Amino acid sequence: MIKIRKAKDKDFETIWDIFHLVVKRGDTFAFDPKSTKEDCRTLWMISALHTYVAELGNKILGTYILRKNQPGLGSHVANGAYMVHPDGRRHGVGWAMGSHSIKQAKKLGFSAIQFNFVVSTNLVAIQLWLKLGFRIVGTVPKAFHHQKIGLVDIYVMHRFV
Repeated sequence: MIKIRKAKDKDFETIWDIFHLVVKRGDTFAFDPKSTKEDCRTLWMISALHTYVAELGNKILGTYILRKNQPGLGSHVANGAYMVHPDGRRHGVGWAMGSHSIKQAKKLGFSAIQFNFVVSTNLVAIQLWLKLGFRIVGTVPKAFHHQKIGLVDIYVMHRFV
């Protein structure tokens, strides 16, 4: 069974491992593939974020964040980012985090979740979000420089919570 909980400071080393493994590939996130541990801490662990980890068998195999998509008049919409350790793939970690984040967003007072930057070639993520009720509401042509195949589109995805 996958357990999802708020991340603690002691979880950071494992979060960094996941972040580094995912980001260095340069195929799913706009973060610099050469991001440092301190970059990760700033992007994933600051107090303005709600950071969670997903455990399977007492091993952290995923992490996600929720935050305001925009300040002020856009603060009722959440934004999120999700990463699964390669060992956690095909074990339902992404589904569990996605489902959990929808419930958490509602508990936190958000009315929707919007993803501003879903890489069009990240088919696993797109299929997951569509199954969880998200819709593609926009396409930005050639907005992501995929490290292997060059410039590709990104999608903006949205769902009410």
